Amino acid sequence: MSKILIFGHQSPDTDAITSAISFSYLQNQLGKVTEPVALGEATDETQFALDYFKADNPRVVTSVADEADEVMLVDHNEAQQSVSDIDKVDVLAVVDHHRIANFQTSNPLYYRAEPVGCTNTIILKLFKEHNIEIPENIAGLMLSAIISDTLLLKSPTCTKEDEDAARELADIAGVDLESYGKDLLKAGTNTSDKSADQILNADAKNFPMGDYNVRIGQVNVVDVQEVLDRKDELLSEMDKQSQENSYDLFLLVITNVLESDSVALVFGDDRQKVADAFDKDIIEDTLLLEGVVSRKKQVVPVLTKALS
Repeated sequence: MSKILIFGHQSPDTDAITSAISFSYLQNQLGKVTEPVALGEATDETQFALDYFKADNPRVVTSVADEADEVMLVDHNEAQQSVSDIDKVDVLAVVDHHRIANFQTSNPLYYRAEPVGCTNTIILKLFKEHNIEIPENIAGLMLSAIISDTLLLKSPTCTKEDEDAARELADIAGVDLESYGKDLLKAGTNTSDKSADQILNADAKNFPMGDYNVRIGQVNVVDVQEVLDRKDELLSEMDKQSQENSYDLFLLVITNVLESDSVALVFGDDRQKVADAFDKDIIEDTLLLEGVVSRKKQVVPVLTKALS
C-alpha cells in the first residue's frame, strides 16, 4: 500500500501544519497509511506550538507526484494555494473552512467544508464521529490552530463551535486556554529579525478575483509601527515579487493582535480599487482597517466583490 500524503496550503500557518498532523493521525487510526507534510517551513508561532507539545516538524515538500499517487488536502482547496503538481495526483479527501474556488477532481472524493473559524474544529468532529481518542499532544496542536485562526476566540470568524472546541481541547491538552493562547500569539509577533520577504510571505495566499491576480499576506504584531518603519523596503520587495509572479495587486495586512485592528500596505497600479472597496483613502501607501483581523472573512470577500 502506497503512502498517502496530507498537507495544508503554501506558506503554511499553524492551522495548515497542525491540521495535516491531526488529520493524518486520525486517518492512520482508521487504517490508512499517511504522512503529514508541509508546503513550507513552520512560522515562529507554529514552531512554538510544535516545541511546546513535543511534536516533530512535518517534512517540507515542493512536489508530491514523485512519491505518492494519492493525497489529502487540509485547510485549503484552491489549486494555486496547493502543491505545484496537484494535478498529477488523486485527491482522496479535503477538509477545509475556506471558500471553494478553482477546484475539480476526476474521481469522487470525501469533501468536508464548514463555515467555522478553523479546520481543526472540523477535525475534532471527525475524531468524535469515529470514536477515536485524541492524544494530549495532538489536542494541544489542534487547540493552537484554533487560537491562531481566531486570535484567541476574538476574530469575527470565530463561532460557538470553535469556542467549545478550544475549551474541550484545552482540557485534553492540560493547558490553560487564556495563558497558553497569549503565549502562542506573542511567539508569532516578532518581526525585527525577519527579512522583507519573510514578513510578506510567511502567511500569504494568492486569490484570483475577476481579471486580477491578488496576493494577500498577513502578519500579526503587537506594534504595527515596527513593520511600517520598513515600508519602503517592503514596497520594493512587493514590486519585485509582483513583476516576477504577475501579481496585479499585493496587500500586506498588518494586524495588531492586542487592539484587533489592522493596517494594510497596498501595492499595485489599481490600488485605488482596493481603497474604493473598503470606502477608505490610501494614505502614504497604507489603508487603515479598523476592526479588521480576518483575511478570510473581512478582506477577501470585500475585494472579491469589488474586483469581480
